[in-house]
Amino acid sequence: MPENDADIINEIRRASRSLIRELGLLNRTLAGTELSASFVHALVDIGNAGTLTAKDLSDNLLLEKSTVSRMVKKLISRGDLTETPSPTDNRQKDLQLTEQGQETLGEISKYAEVQVKNAISPLTNSTRQQVLNGLEIYSKALKRSRLSPGNNKEWKSPATSKVVEGYSTGLAGCIIKMHAIYYNNFANFDEVFEATVARGLSEFIPRIKNTKNSIWYAENDHKVVGSIAIDGEDLGDNIAHLRWFIVDKEMRGSGVGKALFLQAINFCDAQGFSEIHLWTFKGLDAARKLYESSGFVLTDEYQGNQWGKQVLEQKFVRRLPSKI
Repeated sequence: MPENDADIINEIRRASRSLIRELGLLNRTLAGTELSASFVHALVDIGNAGTLTAKDLSDNLLLEKSTVSRMVKKLISRGDLTETPSPTDNRQKDLQLTEQGQETLGEISKYAEVQVKNAISPLTNSTRQQVLNGLEIYSKALKRSRLSPGNNKEWKSPATSKVVEGYSTGLAGCIIKMHAIYYNNFANFDEVFEATVARGLSEFIPRIKNTKNSIWYAENDHKVVGSIAIDGEDLGDNIAHLRWFIVDKEMRGSGVGKALFLQAINFCDAQGFSEIHLWTFKGLDAARKLYESSGFVLTDEYQGNQWGKQVLEQKFVRRLPSKI
């Protein structure tokens, strides 16, 4: 048995990882469907409620509104959801399952019921109740921690930090400057690197309105402190290219980088790209941990000098569901 707080924390983390794996949450799809976990949870929540707005769904799933909006569009295009104006608020639309959506939810429920039944059938009634009580207690504890004013959230300063999707006047210059300063310190990159970043951005920015492309930036006290982009066109074959991921030195360790990264990953999941590719340099260990924790795998490593200096370049790939 764990003897101190550190041991208990490690054991809870270990048990949580095991639970996530056994539930299949690391798979590209969930519950015997072609849908990712967020899509499955959306259908379950809407089905249980009967009718939900996109805002309700965002609050329930703890996902950004832009992510939920894209997910709703995908589910409507699949034929699982219908969207109608709310009779009580013209600014909102009610989401309901279609007949096909009900059938999809039925398949999800059958899969989950069998999974749980097979797991608990050998257990005594008292042990089953212990399992239920433990899950409920831990879930509520996590929620209390998340909502606590003093908790360490993703943001360094929740009052002044935010992630914004889309292009804003002057954004390209901010992204170029952050890259130039950081990589000059990292690998002594000079004006050749800065010009290369500028050319790439100048080619990409006019294409942002394509639904397969998007860009996000983090803002703190009205200053751009991070960026990330998904280019869904340049690699072809339904492959997303993750580009221009950078966080200002002052905000590293604050959670801003992770928030930006998750926005990009959720966008790719909602778009249904088959893979995400990214290129980086050996030695950026904090970023590599973030990539690998999100399912990216190092697939290639080679010496390159396209940036004006010879460095060891790395390619990471994350495979995604080809269908949503």
